[in-house]
Amino acid sequence: MLLSIKSQQMKRTRRHNQQRAVHYSLLSKTFIVLLLLCMCGYAQQPREFSAAQVAQIQQQVQAVMEQEKIPALSLAIISQRGQMSAGYGQADVANALAATASTKYRLASLSKPITAVAVMQLAEKGELDLDAPVQKYVPSFPVKPWPITSRELLGHLSGIRHYEGEGVITNHHYDTLTDALDVFKDAPLLSEPGTTYHYSSYGYNLLGCVVEGASGMKFEDYIRQYIFEPANMKASGIYDPRHRPADLARGYTVKPDGTVVRSEPGDTSYKTPSGGIYSTVEDMANFAVALQSGKLVRPETLNQMWTRQRTRDGKYTAYGLGWDLIEYAGHLEVDHSGSQSGTTTLLYMRPQEHLIVTLMCNMRDEPRGPYKQIHALARQLANIATR
Repeated sequence: MLLSIKSQQMKRTRRHNQQRAVHYSLLSKTFIVLLLLCMCGYAQQPREFSAAQVAQIQQQVQAVMEQEKIPALSLAIISQRGQMSAGYGQADVANALAATASTKYRLASLSKPITAVAVMQLAEKGELDLDAPVQKYVPSFPVKPWPITSRELLGHLSGIRHYEGEGVITNHHYDTLTDALDVFKDAPLLSEPGTTYHYSSYGYNLLGCVVEGASGMKFEDYIRQYIFEPANMKASGIYDPRHRPADLARGYTVKPDGTVVRSEPGDTSYKTPSGGIYSTVEDMANFAVALQSGKLVRPETLNQMWTRQRTRDGKYTAYGLGWDLIEYAGHLEVDHSGSQSGTTTLLYMRPQEHLIVTLMCNMRDEPRGPYKQIHALARQLANIATR
């Protein structure tokens, strides 16, 4: 088991007259040994962060939680200096349920890299042509004025639109991914594929159907067998409000008057491949380790995924195949975030520094907060973890 975490409840700390339950844990020796075998350079020997580093991490986390009124936040950090995972605050305020490193959160758009890996696995096997029209794998998708390819879908270059105020669809359950295409399949393209970057969750919904068509398996079954199992993601799955997973954090939002209230997404079956997966910080750390160790895709495939895409006129975007790619302070940042009613998530990596930070919280306010604060926190924790 990659992340065999032995959690222990830490003493409650009082800040601004608020108590937050903190559950702190260290990655197991089993995890670190596997990490050494699979990811040369991530750690030279089993190490824990120093007490000073842990205190700094907790201080930064609690400051953001208090500023943004976040009920719960969980994290996992892996670096050459040390490893830790932890939970802070309350996953369920009404029932005073403390968050831990094993608390489940809805990933929202952090689901997209998982779908992207599934597509690239099938391409590696020769079962999927990234540059073939999607109708080769999804015959029911309407033919557009221009062909759309899986590569364009992966890089948000397909011209397929994003959401347009369709909250009503969260009241409906779609039994299949193909059924969920009805939400957008007849809409006109925003641009000719390959010419313009348009972030599109619906494009990733179509990729889920491509996975099913190319593999002959249900999307859920495919990712469980070929991603969750080899990456040891035992606490991950497809979110279905009719069968709520145990230990799933309750979602919250902040009203204009500053009041924190419950906020749930409804049924997300209309966007399962792009925003309908749930997981934990431990599982997503496992995902990052497996991805970089060659357990999920070959190194040359990962290099493709972590290469900025170009529009037809040669302009680079800031997105690869399933990942945001940013040059920051002299190093490459590879990450993807998720923001959805009652949840904000982030998987943040600095491959050159052998660093992984995963953050998940049960808060989202408008517009898209606390996304910026969570991303800034990841950088702060990364800097602490690499000192």
